[in-house]
Parts: sequence; structure tokens; C-alpha cells
Amino acid sequence: MKNIAVIGAGTMGNGIAHVFAQKGFTVRLIDISEKALEKGLLTITKNLDRMLAKERISEEEKAQTLANISTFTTVAEGVKNTDLVIEAATENENLKLKIFKELDAVCNANTILATNTSSISITKIAAVTNRPEMVIGMHFMNPVPIMKLVEIIRGYSTSNEVTNTIMELSKTIGKTPTEVNDYPGFVANRILMPMLNEAIETLYNGVAGVTEIDTVMKLGMAHPMGPLQLADFIGLDVCLSILNVMYNGFKNPKYAPCPLLVNMVAAGKLGVKSGEGFYDYTENRKAEKVAKMFA
Repeated sequence: MKNIAVIGAGTMGNGIAHVFAQKGFTVRLIDISEKALEKGLLTITKNLDRMLAKERISEEEKAQTLANISTFTTVAEGVKNTDLVIEAATENENLKLKIFKELDAVCNANTILATNTSSISITKIAAVTNRPEMVIGMHFMNPVPIMKLVEIIRGYSTSNEVTNTIMELSKTIGKTPTEVNDYPGFVANRILMPMLNEAIETLYNGVAGVTEIDTVMKLGMAHPMGPLQLADFIGLDVCLSILNVMYNGFKNPKYAPCPLLVNMVAAGKLGVKSGEGFYDYTENRKAEKVAKMFA
């Protein structure tokens, strides 16, 4: 398995492409937007430059990593002769189902189809294909080049062979794969999102302010980043989407998103990416400072 396609050149997609390319895989990065592809490659280059400055890689390794990546604006062209396709598009169920229908139609019969979804059912995604046994979840953590964990989620029909292949592949790229079952939110977000939501509820109920809540969790619980700051970093719209998936999947009110979160997303206050969330990132280039915390 040497030829990998990644769909989506955003934060997760370019991170996944970076990791595979650095390990010597031929990577095809696919996005309908040329601008997104350019931005994705620029991000990969900047991350490689940081690694170079810290003497973690050589100039030759940087050049080879970039040479291993080619870009495409159409799925059909980008997935030709690939062994594995990893979908890393927006966390939108209808979009993912549409993509997997297309992938099933244009990919070789032996191509494994993976999704980087953080909450959506692998079984449901697999059901729109004619190869459900070859569909699997690979939930990478952000930032991908740094974080070691990959949640490997097998759907109802995912074969043992495909699961074992992806587990071993994840080790090859320096990650620690952990197999989990296909339930809403899997493990990482089933535990993380209710914590973030409870922090937002704590703010909503007037128990404490933003910085106070984050300070308690950073200094009292040794978290590297407070929950409200982390929610900003993830994207409040993404947090809301994942909570809704869990709430709809379990029908349990403990997963219901806080009204404050709902209103902030409706108002376009999405966190770092919009310039404002629980914190203001428009002054003194605060957004860049947050991003560098994970560089």
C-alpha cells in the first residue's frame, strides 16, 4: 500500500497528507477548490519549515515530502490507482454520503475507503457503497503531524482484513491506532464533547467567566488548554455538529448542546477560524499564537 488519496485540503486533510508524504507514500490531495489546495500546501510547507528549524528533518526530507504530494480538483482523477482513500471533508453527513457514493463508483474494486469523521456512523456511510466490508473510520487528532492517536472505527460490515491492514498502516506512519466500535462520537468525542459542553453550560449559568473556567481546568486538572479555548480551537460549529450527532444518536439529554453554543454558532462566532469565539482573536494576531501552541 503506497498510493494514498486524501479528500479535503483543510486542517485535517493537509495534516493527513503531510504525515503520509513524509513517510514516503505517494499522496494525491483532492479538493474542489484550487485556493484550498494552495493553502493546504502552504500549511504543509510551513509545518515542514518548523520541523527543519528544530532539526527534526533535513532539507532533503522536506523536499521529498513535498515532491510526494500532487493535487487534484476532481475526485475521479485524483483517486486513480490508489490503494486507500481517506475522506477528510467537512463534518457534514449528507456531504460525506455523497462523496462515498462517488468513491464507490470511481475507485478500483480493491481500494479501501476510509473516513476521518469524528462522530458520524461508519456503518451508515458504508451502506451507500457496494463495498461496506472495505469502509472504515480513521479518526486522526488535530494537529495530525503532532498527535499520535488514530481512532480506528470498524462499521458493522468492515472486514477483519481491512481493519488489520489499517491498524498496521497507522503504525507505519508513526501513529498509535486504537480500535473502537461504531457508536456516536466513538470514544474521543463521546468523552471530550460533553466536557466542553459542560464548560459552556458553566459559563451560561454564570458560575464563572471564560478565563476563570479555563484557568481552573489548566491549573487544577493539568489540561494544556482550557475547555473554552479548546472549543474555539476545534471550531464551535464542529463542536455543535458532533453534539447533535450524539444527541440524535443516543436520544439522551446529557448530550444536548448548550443554548449558548447554539446561539454563538448561529451568530457566526465560531472560534479561531472566524476571529471570535469565547476569546477575541482579532487583536495582536491571537489566532496565530493559539495555532503555534500546537506547532
